[in-house]
Amino acid sequence: MTRATLAKAPADVAAMFDGVARRYDVTNAVLSLGQDRRWRRALVGAVDTAENRRILDVAAGTGTSTAALAATGASVVACDFSLGMLQAGHDRRALPFVAGDALRLPFLDDAFDAVTISFGLRNLADLDAGLVEMRRVTRPGGRLVVCEFSAPTWRPFRTLYTGYLMRALPGVARAVSSNPEAYVYLAESIRAWPDQAGLAQRIHAAGWQQVGWRNLSGGIVALHTGHAPGTHRPQP
Repeated sequence: MTRATLAKAPADVAAMFDGVARRYDVTNAVLSLGQDRRWRRALVGAVDTAENRRILDVAAGTGTSTAALAATGASVVACDFSLGMLQAGHDRRALPFVAGDALRLPFLDDAFDAVTISFGLRNLADLDAGLVEMRRVTRPGGRLVVCEFSAPTWRPFRTLYTGYLMRALPGVARAVSSNPEAYVYLAESIRAWPDQAGLAQRIHAAGWQQVGWRNLSGGIVALHTGHAPGTHRPQP
């Protein structure tokens, strides 16, 4: 089975996610001990769908986060470059799915009130270019919400968590995933990922303003938010 490396060659990443699409949602629920639902609820709360009605969910996979956002009544588009993930999501959910690369989004400038990405930013071949591209399709004053693995804030827990990632997670994945090797990449990519402050700096450097974050599950996951430059003027 295909797995990506930390070089994150786009073809390898897409093929890897194609290979895990069938059991992706089940595997995530098991590996997160059910915390993935809580993380999705926090994502929806951070978007403020009452104000941000047109939402793009980048690297949406099978559309679990997209569906949670759409349940609020917002107009949400799921975009991913793994055709296997899009097909699995389309088979399960009545949502608009669009095939597209996060580095070259197939949408006009300022097309969305908000852009979200859940556990996908880590997989981009060029993090900074992806953040700039997401800003391009967000209207002035619009919101970015990134839900991504991060660094536990309590040192003893961080040590325990790192051990889980590198030893226990691949073993659990072998029992429930259609491509266990993909979860070795998952563990490696989380270890190599910037911490909360480091990612906030990258988001700000890409042109987003008012960047901040909120820790979830002791910092295992962090919600980073930012706003596109400019002021939104509602149409009369």
